[in-house]
Amino acid sequence: QVQLVESGGGSVQTGGSLRLSCAASGLTFNTYNMGWFRQAPGQEREFVVVFRRSGGLTYYADSVKGRFTAFRDNAENTVYLQMHSLKPEDTAVYFCAAGNTAWLLTRPTDYPYWGQGTQVTVSS
Repeated sequence: QVQLVESGGGSVQTGGSLRLSCAASGLTFNTYNMGWFRQAPGQEREFVVVFRRSGGLTYYADSVKGRFTAFRDNAENTVYLQMHSLKPEDTAVYFCAAGNTAWLLTRPTDYPYWGQGTQVTVSS
């Protein structure tokens, strides 16, 4: 049974930082592409960053480039999302996801496994 468990969300002021973690179990971690997605109230889920199973290729949404850094630790079966210079528009529930498509994709529907999400709130 695949499980993805996020942690590290919280409330910060504009310009603050947070680090999210996602611990994976029940899958051969280094054979899965991983991603971070987010969903704000009343909006569709959108990709934040996706990264390839073996590392080496990471693709960020334009809205977070230069502010967010994602990385994976295949030895620990964990992915991280380091967020800096947070803005109110970053407020959302953040999810990690796992998928094993051959290509690195950004649509939520390409990722069959999801965590429960962690809330990030940025106040002005």
